[in-house]
Amino acid sequence: MTLTRRQILATAFAAAALPASAQESEPISQVLTDLLGFDQPRFDRAIASVAARGGTDLISSLIFLMPFTYGPREKFDIALQALTREKRSGWFQWMLWQEAHPEVVSNPAYYDFKREILIQIDPNFDPFISKKYITPDAARIRFEEVTWGGVVKDGIPSLDNPPLIAASEASYLRDDDLVFGVSINGYTRAYPLRIMGWHEMFNEVIGGVHVALAYCTLCGSGILFETSVEGRGKLFVFGSSGFLYRSNKLMFDRQTSTLWNQFTGEPVIGKLAQSGIALKQRPVVIAAWGDWKRDNPTTQVLSLETGHQRNYSSGHVYKDYFASADLMFPAAVDTTKRAQKDYVFGIRQFGAAKAWPLDAFKQTPVINDKAGAVNIVLVGDPDGRTVRAYERGDLEFDAGLNAGGVQWQRSEDGLIAPDGRILPRVAGHIAYWFAWDNYVGDLGEVYGG
Repeated sequence: MTLTRRQILATAFAAAALPASAQESEPISQVLTDLLGFDQPRFDRAIASVAARGGTDLISSLIFLMPFTYGPREKFDIALQALTREKRSGWFQWMLWQEAHPEVVSNPAYYDFKREILIQIDPNFDPFISKKYITPDAARIRFEEVTWGGVVKDGIPSLDNPPLIAASEASYLRDDDLVFGVSINGYTRAYPLRIMGWHEMFNEVIGGVHVALAYCTLCGSGILFETSVEGRGKLFVFGSSGFLYRSNKLMFDRQTSTLWNQFTGEPVIGKLAQSGIALKQRPVVIAAWGDWKRDNPTTQVLSLETGHQRNYSSGHVYKDYFASADLMFPAAVDTTKRAQKDYVFGIRQFGAAKAWPLDAFKQTPVINDKAGAVNIVLVGDPDGRTVRAYERGDLEFDAGLNAGGVQWQRSEDGLIAPDGRILPRVAGHIAYWFAWDNYVGDLGEVYGG
């Protein structure tokens, strides 16, 4: 369910009548309530008092309230400029300022106030942002940087064990439609992006392995995770929470209502935030449907009968966002190296993280390189947004996949020599540059060509 601007403001008005637990006698709580702007004189006094008060502990509150208030936005800018001594304007720019200043500590009233506003939007947000989990000591990300994405819990519904059809029955697909291709233990599946863009998550069993594909349309990344974790008896089943962090979706598990970072596969707010869990990645590839079904003739593919009414036509979902160079939500990014929405292929294995710009494959479809201390070879097609990576040992491959005096055949499981030797596949995924830079950054390398 997507809420309109008018509905967003209406929920903000409703939030002014906060429950007793949040409507304390403390003046700060009342000031924050007045900043919602439902009473203009009270708003004017509140915004003036915040600017005159000085300090930095209410900066996060002002930034959070900007999309919700009925008060004049320019007065928020003036107050924030006075408190930060920086010339910025608008919620987007102030969120970037906040990301760049993790040293700023929020007033304790901020956490309860923000939580109550969000619960007014959707009461089902409550378990995601329990008071004991959103404090700086408990959360692995700053609650100040958690934003509402404009939908309620499961407003972007996951596909759980969705119906599949044979490739020959998929008449709705064009050969140039992109799909997420998955192969596990001989079972091949295709999940069209034109469908997954509406759902952003599937929970599935493929080849006897329980997996979830977490697709963040904002990040351009679809990552395949195993949902079984050693030491835990129950499998994880994931959904979309409705929250974002630095323009990345926060998914949640249905067992504990913990929020997880889609990009890292790690829990960040909730019961499991300090558990040390990191979901294992499995290989997934983006490919044109015509290429995928040619290479995998026995593949199954998603049926249009998903149980949901959506416009699954080619190129419809997120059409404007994908065509734009701009981000929809704020996230800081180093654009001195790449444009923020350039595609890269990233690998996080072998104790290392490395990204290869997709346009590097325009020079050669085959790149011999390393991830950490492990030699790998990458085979890419930038036109199809397609990259696969394999361990290569001491071999050096040419553009025709010849190495060691023989020609190797590419498969979804590995590179196969005529004598039956197999070089195993390495898990990786496509993403926009801003996402890789924001969540990996200086901890990883970038291929220089």
